[in-house]
Amino acid sequence: MLYLGLFVARQPFFKLLRVTSTSVMDRYIATELAMPFLFGVGAFSAVGLAIGAVFDLVQKVADSGLALTTALQVLLLQIPEFVVLAFPMSTLLTTLVVYSRLSGDSEIIALRGCGVSIYRLVLPAIVLSVFVTGITFLFNESLVPSTNQKAAVVLDQALDQQKPTFQENNIFYREFSGGQLSQVFYARRFDGRQLQNLMVLNFVSQELKQIVTAKSAIWNPGQERWAFLSGTIYSVASNGSYEGIVNFAHQSFPYSRVPLDLAKHNRQPEQMSIVQAQQYLQLLEQTGDQRQIRKLKLRIQEKYALPFICVVFGLAGASLGTRPQRTSTITGFGISVVIIFSYYLLSFVSSSLGDAGVFTPFVAAWLPAVLGLITGSVLLFRAAQ
Repeated sequence: MLYLGLFVARQPFFKLLRVTSTSVMDRYIATELAMPFLFGVGAFSAVGLAIGAVFDLVQKVADSGLALTTALQVLLLQIPEFVVLAFPMSTLLTTLVVYSRLSGDSEIIALRGCGVSIYRLVLPAIVLSVFVTGITFLFNESLVPSTNQKAAVVLDQALDQQKPTFQENNIFYREFSGGQLSQVFYARRFDGRQLQNLMVLNFVSQELKQIVTAKSAIWNPGQERWAFLSGTIYSVASNGSYEGIVNFAHQSFPYSRVPLDLAKHNRQPEQMSIVQAQQYLQLLEQTGDQRQIRKLKLRIQEKYALPFICVVFGLAGASLGTRPQRTSTITGFGISVVIIFSYYLLSFVSSSLGDAGVFTPFVAAWLPAVLGLITGSVLLFRAAQ
């Protein structure tokens, strides 16, 4: 075992060579961090895939007759998502185990005896954490949304051959005016060109005044109006009875085109990059549905905050690892699981409060990271005493 601190302490002209020795220290710690990090990525990714994907796909193979080749394709497409989730956990496990090993072998004591502070010792861990943060952000923006979307399309096509390659069954759109519901727009299906089997409910002062049904509808971009085909208009009295019924073969309506845009862009937040989510947010803002708008704003902020978990976990792992006791890989894995569970439990609670409107989207997304950084900084300060 290499005792780097003792090696440095024995060098002549130590003060003159301190810059060189710390460079050796950085390379040494970086080398020690590399293999545990790769091990952690593999281990956590495998566990995540098994829990989050494999069991569900096996059930679909058994119950829905999903082909094994299709299930394997979907599984491969879901790997990037679980690798991204494994990056922060691997950073925690790596820093905790490596710095615990250095502490258990008295190398940290030797280095501190040579004048190297704890803050300088954990610098390689912080650099690793920042690097992994960048990689996590790139993966989460450039790779994960596209592979998640592709996995959803492949799975949907395999389970229902008649379904379009995009989701566009049961399009539902609500429009608000002055904080009150003014319109409900529903279409059973979008085939890529037309909305089919529509119903539009129009409200005035929260009272239903008109119902419009149609077999199909096409957006006319020149007139910026909907062309409803083969439909009926029902006028509703205050007592709920019909005042008049009018059938039509073709009728234009000045409704918003937002339902069509929502049908074309309908994805889950995990299937969108930040840019795509912001574009989708602009559509939602036209509906006035504050609950859905708030939820999407929260998901966008969470996309920004997620990569910084790596810094939180790296700081916490290095701070705990510098304590004067030896921690085995198994013990380190156990401690990592406890920290990870606690952090994600806090994230879940904060996200739920954000969905409920108790916290703003920004506070709900960033509160766990800020509290984690404060906790890690306190642990580091105590370790340096």
